[in-house]
Amino acid sequence: MINRLKNKWKITSNWQFLVILFIFSITGSSTLIARRYIFEWMGISAETNLWVTIPLYLLIIFPVYQLLFLFFGAIFGQFRFVWEFEKKMLSRFNCRR
Repeated sequence: MINRLKNKWKITSNWQFLVILFIFSITGSSTLIARRYIFEWMGISAETNLWVTIPLYLLIIFPVYQLLFLFFGAIFGQFRFVWEFEKKMLSRFNCRR
């Protein structure tokens, strides 16, 4: 499975693979922390209606994740991989033309 991902992502070293997995994990964790502060700032709590919370989550947290992903990719020297990964993912949503 690791070799399949390495081939798909066009990376050669196990070290680079581990760094990329670390970037994914730290981005996800950081997004959860950012969500807590952003929602608290906006006054959204557990009592807020889900019909309000879910669209706001998609509109606010999705871009935050993308920015943090680019940020951590640059910090850990994998900006090229992260940038190509972002472009591929966003093209699937037709966000990039």
